[in-house]
Amino acid sequence: MRQITLFLVVFAAFSAALLITAPVCVSAPVRELPADIERLYNGGLYRQAAEALTAAIQREPQESSLHYWLGRCFYELRDYNRAVSSLERAIALEPDRSDYHDWLGKSYGRKAEESNRFTPFSSISLAHKTRREFETAVRLDANNMEAQRDLIRYLMNAPGIVGGSEGAAEQRVHALTAIDSIEGELAQAELLASRKKFDEANQQYRKVLDLKPDRIGVYFEIAEYYRDRGDAEQMSEAVEAGALLAPSDHRLDYYRGIALILVNRNQGEAEKDLRRYLDTVPDNDNVPSHSTTHEWLGKLYDKEGQLDRAAQEYRAALILDPHNKQASEALKALQRR
Repeated sequence: MRQITLFLVVFAAFSAALLITAPVCVSAPVRELPADIERLYNGGLYRQAAEALTAAIQREPQESSLHYWLGRCFYELRDYNRAVSSLERAIALEPDRSDYHDWLGKSYGRKAEESNRFTPFSSISLAHKTRREFETAVRLDANNMEAQRDLIRYLMNAPGIVGGSEGAAEQRVHALTAIDSIEGELAQAELLASRKKFDEANQQYRKVLDLKPDRIGVYFEIAEYYRDRGDAEQMSEAVEAGALLAPSDHRLDYYRGIALILVNRNQGEAEKDLRRYLDTVPDNDNVPSHSTTHEWLGKLYDKEGQLDRAAQEYRAALILDPHNKQASEALKALQRR
């Protein structure tokens, strides 16, 4: 089965009429974490946060948000079985939460990736569950942009046997554009790129940049597209445009470091940027992963001929994410030299 990306993140399409006429409803925000647990979670201390949440659940077993956040902790710990169990419990207690269903969909998707190596039929079942949860999340709250994009990515990347459909993805993109034009334009660009229509995708991303969005995440998404295309100039332009919105955002270090590696310039500064990112931004699903950061440090050392250090970084990337294909292939190529 193809990898499910968000990240990654693996449906049968609604009818075109339903896509267009589905009501827009907005869920109330999920209850915030208690302050002490929030500090642990935001600091990337997910195991300690999970322990604190488990204790809190013993005091308030019917509080759905505690099960939701526990599921989020297990997701970050890559314990997808327990993530699924916690999120299913949250939904049993409060079934109309869009965020709960979206994160259960992500967890099913990640579990499907792992199951595919051992039990393909189980993987197919999990992929169908992934699709269903993303659909439910969007139905419950059409303004949940994360769920909208997850659903579209599923349609673009999943094979037809589990409901993948470029046509259905395109319909979803049009529906999304009517709700949020920026997210719709980004989804359209991603769809074009998935079809390898890179000239059109470039034009689409340029169109988004010209709109001067007020969300820094938009600029980072565009930067990642140019990163994957090896276009350092366009990547840097997107990053620096985003920096005007939040010049102290530590994610800038990640993107600036990679841009320098791509142009093979000022490698010492690139190394500092990436190390600073590792030191200041906790690893989680909503930021560039520490695994990919180590992968890029490996590429930097590889270029400089520091092969032992490069291998060390590739191994660090694979410890954090055994599914990091680029790091795995780079390490194998290094070992063949």
